[in-house]
Amino acid sequence: VQLQASGGGLVQAGGSLRLSCTVIGSIFTIYDMAWYQQAPGKQRELVATITHDSTPKYPNSVWGRFTISRDNAKNTVYLQMDSLKPEDTATYYCNAVSRQYKTWGDNYWGQGTLVTVSS
Repeated sequence: VQLQASGGGLVQAGGSLRLSCTVIGSIFTIYDMAWYQQAPGKQRELVATITHDSTPKYPNSVWGRFTISRDNAKNTVYLQMDSLKPEDTATYYCNAVSRQYKTWGDNYWGQGTLVTVSS
């Protein structure tokens, strides 16, 4: 199973970016998907999750600014990031966790995509 993330880049504060992550080599609909951010020198932190049946959840830090969605026909999860702040600068990683009976809990990571927000 491979996760291919893309969409990072440089944006000014207040701007928007959309990240994408495509799952290759497995059935996409068995996975809960998530996005994490990791700033330099800091631990990786959860910024959004979406269950295999499309229920989203967010921590307070991004509530109202970030939106996670999935397109099961394209095997892809998205993270729409609006009203970006300099403190959102980080490498963003997508994550897939299997919710299928036989592979429950199997966990996969994408390669990371860098988001830089300038002030």
